[in-house]
Amino acid sequence: VYNAACFACHGAGVGGAPKMGDAAAWKPRVAQGAATLNKHAVEGYQGSAGYMPPKGGRVDLSDEEIIAAVDFMVGKSG
Repeated sequence: VYNAACFACHGAGVGGAPKMGDAAAWKPRVAQGAATLNKHAVEGYQGSAGYMPPKGGRVDLSDEEIIAAVDFMVGKSG
């Protein structure tokens, strides 16, 4: 899922997306808690740093797949 839906933005930091592996960029997002982070990934979010489309624009993916991808990115960015 990361390669198919997340990498395009989170690989390069497009649109303010925190790059996977960038602990400093992920820290304030992780500090909001998993429920908030997952909600923003699933439902979308407009923040001061940019825009996260619902499910990264891949509305064909399940909520569980998106949440697993978020967990993967956070795990690689801590």
